[in-house]
This record gives sequence, structure tokens and C-alpha cells, in this order.
Amino acid sequence: MSSLARGLYVAEPPQHYLVRPSLVVDCSVLAGLLFQEHWLVQAQARIEGHSLKAPWLLDHEIANVAVKKHRAGFTELAKEGLLAYADMDVERFETSPLDVYALATRYQLSAYDASYLWLAAELTCPLATFDEKLAIAAQAHLSSLP
Repeated sequence: MSSLARGLYVAEPPQHYLVRPSLVVDCSVLAGLLFQEHWLVQAQARIEGHSLKAPWLLDHEIANVAVKKHRAGFTELAKEGLLAYADMDVERFETSPLDVYALATRYQLSAYDASYLWLAAELTCPLATFDEKLAIAAQAHLSSLP
């Protein structure tokens, strides 16, 4: 039998080596998971199987949600949420202040929200949010990218 007639064999490690599609997630999405908000299931379903991305400010926003939970009397939930966040695999990125400013003024967003939009555009990937104003801006901006 010639070597050309033989079948091709491929040995593969488990599927986790495959690239998972990127998804920029804002604080509203992760807060649902971490602090057991009523949109938890919806958030979980949307991020499953994705490689999560966010600007560095996400750390501060998550901490702020935990502080609010603590002040509302949910201290254990706040601590558990922060511990769960520490174990999450979210790649964080620096942002461009000038570009964030431009997006914030163009779409009437906070600089925080514009940071997520800037990152989604920079990485050319979808952005997940429960914030309607950010979602509308993201739809307009991301659909206009070349």
C-alpha cells in the first residue's frame, strides 16, 4: 500500500484548546452572575463558551457593586461575589482615553460605558450588556466598522 493511500490520522487534546469567540462584557452582565441578580440565567447563557474581555475599570465597577450589596445588608453575598470574580477568567485591557472620550461624546455615554464600546470596536467582537443606552450605541457603532 502506498503512503498516499493511507488514511489521515489526527490526534487531538480535549476541545478546550480551540479558540473560544471573544465577547466584551460589561459590569451589568457579570454582576448578574456574581451577585445573583434576577438576570443571572440570561447572563450565564450569553457568555457561555466565550472568551471574556473587559477594560480594567471592570475591577472597580465590580468592587462598587459589592460595596452597594454590603451597604444594603448583603455582606456575605458581596464577599462571595468578589471571591467568584477573582476566579473568573476575564482578560482585561487598557483603554485609550482620547478614543473613549470621542465615543462618550459621540453617543452620549459615560466614559465607563464608552470604554466597553471602545474595547469591542478595538477587538472587533460583540459587546454584551443589559444597559439599553450602551446597547443602542454599540449596535450603531459596531455595525459601522469596516
